[in-house]
Amino acid sequence: MGLFGRSKEPDPKEQVQEWTRKLRKEGYQLDRQIRAIQREEEKVKRSLKEAAKKGDRSVCTVLAKEVVHSRKAISRIYTTKAQINSVSLQMKQQLAQIRVAGAMSQSTEVMQAMQQLVKVPEVAKTMQDMSKEMMKAGILEEMMEDTFEGLEDQDELEEAAQEEVDKVLWEITKGELGRAPDAVGDSLPSAEPAAQESEGEEELEEMQERLQALRS
Repeated sequence: MGLFGRSKEPDPKEQVQEWTRKLRKEGYQLDRQIRAIQREEEKVKRSLKEAAKKGDRSVCTVLAKEVVHSRKAISRIYTTKAQINSVSLQMKQQLAQIRVAGAMSQSTEVMQAMQQLVKVPEVAKTMQDMSKEMMKAGILEEMMEDTFEGLEDQDELEEAAQEEVDKVLWEITKGELGRAPDAVGDSLPSAEPAAQESEGEEELEEMQERLQALRS
């Protein structure tokens, strides 16, 4: 607190350094999410191979969609990381600006990146708070209010296209399934007894729950 109870104005250098630390922390958390999704993907791929051996085409298709979803999630996270790195670079330039001119300046690059980042569920809260701080500091102009709204209704991953599923099936089953599903539909090995099918369905449900938890 300053004189007469007024708050002290934040130091621009300290602000930029704090934002940079937060951005770095978010980047580390995204890296951990990528590794976690990749681990789950490997488990799904193993289950898909087992289902293919049993001739359970429906399970193979569901698992292939999970692989497609996980790869899209990873791609989206990498895009988010690139945007965070862009903002971080701009923050370093702001530090140089402060040293030369003694003040921060508006940045179109930061504005564009932050408008995208506040829509990403994994980093939305941090980016919203940071955006408001940057507006007060004069780096950002007033952002559209609806940018901060409707985040929970956003569809994180679009429905896997059939051609993508076929590619995954072809890749993991080494050509037994996928790309030409009609041609291989009758050539699959015969299914195992019902008890083993039930066991496979339970494993599938557990796998889907783990992937859903990672995406939520």
